[in-house]
Amino acid sequence: MKAFVLENGILSVNEMPEPEARKGEVVIALRVAGLNRRDLYITNRHGVKEEPLILGSDGAGIVESVGEDVQKVKPGDEVIINPALRWYDNSAFPPEGFDILGMPDHGTLADKIVISAEQVEKKPSHLSWEESGVLALAALTGYRAMFTKGHLKKGETVFIPGAGSGVATYLISFAKSVGARVIVTSRSEKKREEALKLGAAKAIDTNSDWPEELEKETIDLVIDSVGRATFNRSLEIVKKGGRVVIFGATTGDTVDLNLRNFFYSQYHLFGSTMGSREELKELLAFMEEHNIHPVVDRTFTLDETQAAFDYLEPNKQFGKIAIRISE
Repeated sequence: MKAFVLENGILSVNEMPEPEARKGEVVIALRVAGLNRRDLYITNRHGVKEEPLILGSDGAGIVESVGEDVQKVKPGDEVIINPALRWYDNSAFPPEGFDILGMPDHGTLADKIVISAEQVEKKPSHLSWEESGVLALAALTGYRAMFTKGHLKKGETVFIPGAGSGVATYLISFAKSVGARVIVTSRSEKKREEALKLGAAKAIDTNSDWPEELEKETIDLVIDSVGRATFNRSLEIVKKGGRVVIFGATTGDTVDLNLRNFFYSQYHLFGSTMGSREELKELLAFMEEHNIHPVVDRTFTLDETQAAFDYLEPNKQFGKIAIRISE
């Protein structure tokens, strides 16, 4: 089968062995896979190894075959893949054995994938293959950050630095659906316009003076994945006693924090990453109830995956990037 692999430190489309389902596993013929920013970092994290690794965390397709003792699905079922491996119940933090699909396990950028039947869910009927294929990782990350950790409620205001990422587009839709007010930032005027169309109430330039721009706003919750560049700026604009959820750090892992200002202001700081199978089921029901659709910026073919990586790297996209595997 054809797959996009990392081998000897080089990314390329190569032939890989056909997968076979063992006990408790299923083989899925993939229709669409989705790119995530973590895919860009796998090259450095995996290193230069001879054994090829198939990249990709998100995907949707049709069950081709099932192994012994599989009752959950049958051949012909349309499914999406849950990339949060072995995290079943909603808990304060991931259990031992938790990993994200795509390293060290083979991922979704291939004609087929073999995976535990516990890692698949029914494809949402209201979504296209492209929408389903880019769904799980970013949407689940956003859902846990906003609701499990952030406890966003109707009438509150959430502030999201960086309007164009896949997670950010989900967050805008989620918040709007529960009657919350959304404010985002972006350096791109085009992305600010797209965020407003999607449902943001306000979109400001990342380089602007945030306290001045938001002087008349009350920010209840900040959800940030940018890291060092925005962390302290976010603390400047969230209300006293407000909540801050961090699920990424694209501009750096470490920050300087004024602890006295932090504890006097009674801020609440939460870390979040991915989510459980229980939360994924809640997310899928939530998206169906509110008719939420993922924002797909562009679709590439499997042979064009390197071009898709090159497009993702400088943050050109607004929303998700899909990889069409088969028709």
